[in-house]
Amino acid sequence: MTEPQPYESALDAIPGSHPYPRSSRYHDAEIGIHTQPDGTPVRYVKRRLLPPLGDSPEDAETTHTVSSGERPDHLGQRYFGDPAAWWRIADANPVLDPRELTAEPGEEIEIPNGFPGGSGGRHGR
Repeated sequence: MTEPQPYESALDAIPGSHPYPRSSRYHDAEIGIHTQPDGTPVRYVKRRLLPPLGDSPEDAETTHTVSSGERPDHLGQRYFGDPAAWWRIADANPVLDPRELTAEPGEEIEIPNGFPGGSGGRHGR
């Protein structure tokens, strides 16, 4: 049986063929292949580690004070021009559930600036 090629080498040249869109937190995650005992290859996403936030000016963060009724997708749209970019904010804050970002009005959360893998928006690169 021929071993399938990982997505990033076999399909990256074809627009829209990567299993995750460019705006996804998993877009740059490495795709691995596990071969089951019966020889069936199964693709999986390898563990995604959070990128470290540095002390350089391009990695500086902005603080946002949560207002009543805000949601993570609202913040993604406001700061990055994409409601699906809420994960950048979740990655920059110590939360397990993204809803924790906006659960407490008045709480201050970090908004990353120049976050690795970011694009466009007011604060992303």
